[in-house]
Amino acid sequence: QVQLVESGGGLVQPGGSLRLSCAASGSIISINTVGWYRQAPGQQRELVAAITSVGSTNYADSVKGRFAISRDNAKNTVYLQMNSLKPEDTAVYYCNLEVTYGSSWLSARSGNYWGQGTQVTVSS
Repeated sequence: QVQLVESGGGLVQPGGSLRLSCAASGSIISINTVGWYRQAPGQQRELVAAITSVGSTNYADSVKGRFAISRDNAKNTVYLQMNSLKPEDTAVYYCNLEVTYGSSWLSARSGNYWGQGTQVTVSS
């Protein structure tokens, strides 16, 4: 079906930047809405940013102006550029994709998939 592989997390100092990637593979026909979520210890998972199939974006207030979500449809990859990182951005980040897959449009099916998560730690 569909597999997702996240990368790009790590340890960064406050004010630094990271770029997360989420690469999808499989019998993908199209990637529809994409979201990046994060979950800090002891907290609920929250939506950080989302992008639709036509490129409309939405951001949590806490990251507006600092984070940017984008997608490369040719590579079936989505990105989260994170700038001006703060300690409160520390969390495990997950991508979530709505995917249409199958051998053809006649047999297409849709599914919702999560990446494995990548740790982002912002600390001096």
